[in-house]
Amino acid sequence: MNMRTIFLTLTLCLFSHSGIVFGAEVAKIGVVDFQRIIDKSNAGKRSSVEIKSQGKKMEQILKEKGAEIEELKKTLDQKALVMSEDVREAKEKDLRIKINDLKSLQRRYQDVLSELNVNLSKQIMKDVFEIVERIGKREGYLLIIDRRIGGVIYAPNAIDITDKVIQEYNALDAKRSKKEDASAGLKKKQ
Repeated sequence: MNMRTIFLTLTLCLFSHSGIVFGAEVAKIGVVDFQRIIDKSNAGKRSSVEIKSQGKKMEQILKEKGAEIEELKKTLDQKALVMSEDVREAKEKDLRIKINDLKSLQRRYQDVLSELNVNLSKQIMKDVFEIVERIGKREGYLLIIDRRIGGVIYAPNAIDITDKVIQEYNALDAKRSKKEDASAGLKKKQ
């Protein structure tokens, strides 16, 4: 069970018992668009850039290896008639091995990018959940749900706190960056 499902289940449980516990209080409900946070926050933009950068590097390597294979195919096709059968079979075997290696590398790169995406998303999700919890407690929200995962089809903009979450997340991210820059500066001086 992922964190979003657990979060949604817990919030729905709290919401279902709210009538009993909070009877006379007005239910203050908030909605957050997690995808918009990833798209608009500094940390989300940075993680997107990192994933794209890694993807481009890997794509370039795959293109180079693909070009090598095409060149080998071309050479083999041109010289196949003048090669001895043993030499031709050895070249064809080498070509098959290179093709399989390329496919294997391609799968490995996809796994690496997928894992990188998951790791970066987990960190962002962890940070966002902490921020949403703080906002919820501070401003007296009874329930805050993710717009997409929570099954929300319609919610007025008045209850959407995504921009507030992005603002606090960017502030947190800026503090972290300053600390990282300061600690990197100390390491250089040593």
